[in-house]
Amino acid sequence: MAKEITSRSEDYSQWYLDIVNKAGLSSNSKVRGCMVIKPYGFAIWEKIKADLDRRFKETGHVNAYFPLLIPKSFLSKEADHVEGFAKECAVVTHHRLMNAPDGSGVVVDPSARLEEELIIRPTSETIIWDTYKDWIHSYRDLPLLINQWANVMRWEMRTRPFLRTAEFLWQEGHTAHATRKEAEAEAVMILELYRSFVEDIMAIPLYTGEKTAHERFAGADKTYTIEAMMQDGKALQSGTSHFLGQNFAKAFDVTFLNEHNKSEHVWATSWGVSTRLMGALIMMHSDDEGLVLPPKLAPLQVVIIPVPKANDEINKVVEQIMDELKSKGISVKYDTDRKKRPGFKFAQYEMEGVPVRLAIGKRDLANGVIEVARRDTKEKSSVPLEGISTYVEQLLEDIQQHLFDRAKKFRDGNTFKVDSWEAFESVIEKGGFAYCHWDGSTETELKIKELTKATSRCIPLSPLPQFEDDGEGTCILSGKPSKRRIIFAKAY
Repeated sequence: MAKEITSRSEDYSQWYLDIVNKAGLSSNSKVRGCMVIKPYGFAIWEKIKADLDRRFKETGHVNAYFPLLIPKSFLSKEADHVEGFAKECAVVTHHRLMNAPDGSGVVVDPSARLEEELIIRPTSETIIWDTYKDWIHSYRDLPLLINQWANVMRWEMRTRPFLRTAEFLWQEGHTAHATRKEAEAEAVMILELYRSFVEDIMAIPLYTGEKTAHERFAGADKTYTIEAMMQDGKALQSGTSHFLGQNFAKAFDVTFLNEHNKSEHVWATSWGVSTRLMGALIMMHSDDEGLVLPPKLAPLQVVIIPVPKANDEINKVVEQIMDELKSKGISVKYDTDRKKRPGFKFAQYEMEGVPVRLAIGKRDLANGVIEVARRDTKEKSSVPLEGISTYVEQLLEDIQQHLFDRAKKFRDGNTFKVDSWEAFESVIEKGGFAYCHWDGSTETELKIKELTKATSRCIPLSPLPQFEDDGEGTCILSGKPSKRRIIFAKAY
């Protein structure tokens, strides 16, 4: 199976597409730019969703659902917002089809044109804030902490499964607060929630920080981001949290009576992560043999394969192992399919990224051992059957930590502190993150992008720990004064 995967060194982009295909994560749809998420891919997304949903609820948020279709006039109420999304919107203009007069099929009924066009949501700020106007009246109604799990559509021209598709799945949080301080604290808290999840569960190291004014979410006062480095040295924005100020509250006239009976506009945040996390997961850990999954997200953590086939004695031992593993909360499968040879099964589960494979035959049983193979390093060892469930439990923890440590070592080794334009160009050309001074102007930011195709990823909330903080400096392009360093990179 691995022979069917293009190597990373040969064609990184094709390698990614091969893994998505061969590991059974998604397939192309007849709708351009849209994908079918297959059961195995969706099982991973369900684990992402379940863990995040638990974290949201533990911090006081509740789920709701808002309409897919948004009146076009809503997008006109916040100028920056409509400008940011206008080119990506899909528009519904009619509400009925009819048989073509010539019998050639169905056509749009010209008499069924909508009085006002409807936008398929690219994001839900506008319709949610129109709703909040009816929900919020007093300081007693605040804070309002709402999340929704939904699909959105942004008409992308260049698509890639999970990373950039016209339709994708996500969660979007939308909160309302009585004070600026509360709203800003919410945005930062969610940023930390995302960081914790992605690093602890997905084993992906992150840089966190604030976006520049040019890269900020349309309609936000501040945008915070989590940025990951993929194996080709490119950045992937993996989630964002926005402090919206009072922009949407003013646009939709959402006010409340404070404790002194005075009317004020509420303060807002919005935040989200999407199936783009699936793309990050694939590119971060996988190798030329297929998918590699951190145990905390693997739909199947352990597979047991009889060699060459099962018998009553082996079945009895495996049944006990499975009971012990399940009692520890570990997902396990015993593959007794006689239509497939053990070698085929080994290749299949390696392709699918199952973290641990156990293989057992008559000779193993006689010697009181079982073969244990770990997916991340491909190491195999013969382990005593006695205490095997405890061994596997610890091995899963070791694999989880190893994947994070390996990714962090790669990221840190490809993050460079640069102080000249020549050094900056060198880093960007070979791939990696450039940690450099920038004068703070959008003009310089866009010029850097024009010259190198690199974009600003984030202004770190604190100096990067692997480098000594040198305070103020001079911009690597303009030579003008710079207050702090920022991260630039080519990105997906």
